Amino acid sequence: IDDWELSWHGGDQWRYPPSLKQFGRDILKPQGALRMPDHPLYLKWMENQVSLADAVTVHTRFLQERFGGVYVPNGKDTTLFNPQNYNPEVSRERYGLSDYRVLMFPGAPRPYKGIEDVLLALDKLDQPDLRVVIIGGSPYDNYDRYLQEKWGRWIIQIPKLPYEKMPEVVSAAHVVVVPQRNTPAALAQFPLKLTDAMAMSKPVLASNVGDLPEILGGTGYLVDPESPNQIADRIESIFKDLDLANEQGQKSRKRCMENYNIEAMSKELKTLIDNLRKHKTI
Repeated sequence: IDDWELSWHGGDQWRYPPSLKQFGRDILKPQGALRMPDHPLYLKWMENQVSLADAVTVHTRFLQERFGGVYVPNGKDTTLFNPQNYNPEVSRERYGLSDYRVLMFPGAPRPYKGIEDVLLALDKLDQPDLRVVIIGGSPYDNYDRYLQEKWGRWIIQIPKLPYEKMPEVVSAAHVVVVPQRNTPAALAQFPLKLTDAMAMSKPVLASNVGDLPEILGGTGYLVDPESPNQIADRIESIFKDLDLANEQGQKSRKRCMENYNIEAMSKELKTLIDNLRKHKTI
């Protein structure tokens, strides 16, 4: 289980209207809501079946508390994501970022991911060479357009790239930002951008939410969620001593290689599968 999709619809507060008439409309009409396989009613039913599985894996503590199972955080290919294979200055030049101090957000922006808090911090700092570089975009709605309309002066958006290209573009970052907000949707997700940054030895500025402090293990910079002023202060302090920040980034790569690489994930899964073969209860 790598997400709590019901959280997108209100989580445990979501209720299906108990009207038989409404149910009939939703199931019988050609465009009825219950003709969509990801309707929250089906999500709720599926959650009730999790206990029937022979084994369950989850990738956050939040999901483990909710569904049980074995905690297997997402593994990173630290051979592919190897900073020694890339020159940050060359990468910045390739992506048109040479003139900027780059705060990178590698992923699809959503409100609960806190990108607005970073942009508010840049409003406060008002330093013309700072940029938030977003890799990809939101496939769900017009949230990208909203961000561009309100904070376009701070944003550079690079189209979604193949996975194999991500190490190169992440190498262009000075800092990677993971400003999650304290919401169920955020708590349920393991932000891959975090281990992207760690594997590439990048300084990480993250919020003190969910598993993020545990994953970083003291190798990143933490702020309270939804705290633009704290983010602004951290950005200033990081760039005042970027050498120190880069040393933290090197420590985070070491931590990623020891705890969050593909091999570590494989060991956890092997133990689980071996136990299943022996008909043990997980």
